[in-house]
Amino acid sequence: MAMTAPWRSWLVVVALLAAPPLHAAPPAASAVVPSFAPVAEVNGSALLLNGSGVRIRSRLQVYDMALYTPRRVHTTSALLALPGPKKLQFEALLELTGTDLGQLLIRGMQANCSAAQMSRHTPSTTRLIEIFSARSRLLRGESFGMVYIPGKGTQFDIAGQAQGEPVGDAEFFDMILRTWFGPASVDPQLRDQLLGHRLKP
Repeated sequence: MAMTAPWRSWLVVVALLAAPPLHAAPPAASAVVPSFAPVAEVNGSALLLNGSGVRIRSRLQVYDMALYTPRRVHTTSALLALPGPKKLQFEALLELTGTDLGQLLIRGMQANCSAAQMSRHTPSTTRLIEIFSARSRLLRGESFGMVYIPGKGTQFDIAGQAQGEPVGDAEFFDMILRTWFGPASVDPQLRDQLLGHRLKP
């Protein structure tokens, strides 16, 4: 998909961040940790639920999120150094626009990765945007996910359906992880939940 007006796309993303969606869930004063399966199977390997939490933006619950890993880790450095398959699973708590969701992921990667990395993985980031843009909207309650399969790349799925072939390599999936686990994490509280830390009262 040609991206002829990137700055116009960024303005759309900024607008999404600044204004609540039309079909928003009720405001939440605090996150309620969602229920995810304790184990997920990826390419024949059993992954453990490392942690889960809720993305909250301006008191709105945006999505539930879970991190699955081969063994439990509790620091960002341990997560990024961990070999093997990994999985990010989401459930929308708002009606989300596919294009905006894809662009938000790209912005998170740009904020936490070098320009050289972004340039090196342009084909993969372009494919990411194509996948989410092909879905006009994700309804509240619909799921989406990203799975790293060693030797194959990152498999995207929406509503339980694989979206084409895996893309990128191990570094590309680490770049996706940095959206939540990088120095400019989109949500430090959610990051800590995904790493298995208890929220302070």
